[in-house]
Amino acid sequence: MEEQKKRILLVEDDPNFGTVLKDYLMMNDYDVTHAKNGMEGFEKFKKDDFDLCILDVMMPYKDGFTLAKEIREKNSDIPIVFLTAKTMKEDVLKGYKVGADDYLNKPFDSEVLLMKIKAIMQRKATETISDSKQFEFKIGKFDLNSKLRFLRYNGGEPVKLSPKENELLRLLALHENDLMPRELALTKIWRDDNYFTSRSMDVYIAKLRKYLKQDEKVEILNIHGEGFRLVIND
Repeated sequence: MEEQKKRILLVEDDPNFGTVLKDYLMMNDYDVTHAKNGMEGFEKFKKDDFDLCILDVMMPYKDGFTLAKEIREKNSDIPIVFLTAKTMKEDVLKGYKVGADDYLNKPFDSEVLLMKIKAIMQRKATETISDSKQFEFKIGKFDLNSKLRFLRYNGGEPVKLSPKENELLRLLALHENDLMPRELALTKIWRDDNYFTSRSMDVYIAKLRKYLKQDEKVEILNIHGEGFRLVIND
């Protein structure tokens, strides 16, 4: 099934730049709606669902900061990227205070914008997965009940996992056959991302591998510098 394109609201009052940027994003498989000022931008935002907003800061009728506040009142989670010709520290700080996810000073490299959009989208998708309420998982011949912290192999006696073992295996199961970023596990489970918590997680990964080795088709792969993948081989 074809994946639905991510929808971007672009609010930019420079008609030439706005048109060029819209076309560039559409060439890179985004569905883009262009508004020419803050008031029009908010009207379009209210009428449709978007995955990300790109807002120019300096606009007539309503500036980007005001628009961002209004958007945040309607949707506290939607990512916002500011575009600005200003490089003043106060403006950058103001942007982050009203909830900016990122900031680009004009003129900017369009490929850098693409990279930032992709990174933000991936982060949001990962956060959504990790906040899932699912607690029962089939992992090869294993059954995991993360509410009871039980891991059962092939219908046998369940093993009681420690809280961190349980949370880590649940996150891996939510990302089955996909990358589970190290930072996600460290911030969600250990509440911190530093050398010591990272070493601690490696110890827990080793413990989980010992449990899972009963099923030779299940393995946890180390993706160097990025995270881990729970793989179920057919």
